[in-house]
Amino acid sequence: MTSKSPKPTVRAQKAAAARAEQARKERRRRLLTIGGVIAAMVLIVGGAVAISMVTKSNDDAKLSDAASQSSEFGLVIGEEDAPHSVVVYEDFLCPFCGELERATGEDLAKLAAEGKVRVEYRPFDLLSQAYGDYPIRATNAFAVVLEKSGPQVAQKMHELLFANQPSEKNPDALSDDDLVKLAVKAGAAEEDVRPGIENLSHKDWVTKASADARKSGVSGTPTILVDGKVFEDGRTVDELADNLIAAVS
Repeated sequence: MTSKSPKPTVRAQKAAAARAEQARKERRRRLLTIGGVIAAMVLIVGGAVAISMVTKSNDDAKLSDAASQSSEFGLVIGEEDAPHSVVVYEDFLCPFCGELERATGEDLAKLAAEGKVRVEYRPFDLLSQAYGDYPIRATNAFAVVLEKSGPQVAQKMHELLFANQPSEKNPDALSDDDLVKLAVKAGAAEEDVRPGIENLSHKDWVTKASADARKSGVSGTPTILVDGKVFEDGRTVDELADNLIAAVS
């Protein structure tokens, strides 16, 4: 009596082995695909971070170069040979610029008077595209006062513009007439500044100051440089202000 043929069993075993091998290959393919996607994402993210770091490094270098040169678009307080220098790029509507001015303006003015620091405020228009023309009108008013009434009056005007700063939600709260009144309060003669404030006589100054700031690598406000280097030492405006004063005292 002969035994039954084992062929069906062998075929079944081979089929099972083939299916197992196919499943193994499929799992490997999926793992390789997932790994490739993750690797690509790491490269993309890593590349983006690298590009961001390079961009920031380039912007910082441009800012340092700009800070080392005098600008025709700003107000200088203090002596040229002071041991420290501070440059502040600002927008008169920027709330953080307002906070910084209120926290540091008086101290910086005192240190400048003592010969410890040279401060240069470089206002420009950053926010008009988002919030209307107040940044242009305020910077124009500042430029008119600087030209017509001199740096001491412009320094007071700078202080008053931030002390009376409108909110971003209501930037038109200060009219041109209000800006004239602030200029007069700062010490300007009304007849000297009203025409230029109402007619935007220094709008070209504002445009050039804004272009100069962007060319220098400024992308936000306030942007601060201390002794030619970008200063970002602080998580809040108050911390930034305290550390800024400490750095130049």
